[in-house]
Amino acid sequence: QVQLVESGGGLVQAGGSLRLSCVVSGIIVSTKTMAWYRQAPGKQRELVALIISGGTTNYADSVKGRFTISRHNAKNTVYLQMNSLKPEDTAVYYCNAEGTKTYWGQGTQVTVSS
Repeated sequence: QVQLVESGGGLVQAGGSLRLSCVVSGIIVSTKTMAWYRQAPGKQRELVALIISGGTTNYADSVKGRFTISRHNAKNTVYLQMNSLKPEDTAVYYCNAEGTKTYWGQGTQVTVSS
């Protein structure tokens, strides 16, 4: 059974930082494309960042230079380091795994106050 469990969300002031974690079981993160998505109220879910099996990363233009996606293979965990947070980063953040199937976590709320 595949599980993706996010944590690390919370309330932070603009300019602050948070690190999200996605602990994965049932699949090996280093063999999959792992990603973080977010969904703000009234908006569609959007891709924030991804890391492919070879380690290459890609980011949405809105977060480039502020967010960093990484993974710890031994812990089978994916991270999203978020710096210089802005109110428009407020959303529920979801961990995603793409392989022969798509898997999602339950999401973690990030709220950035101005």
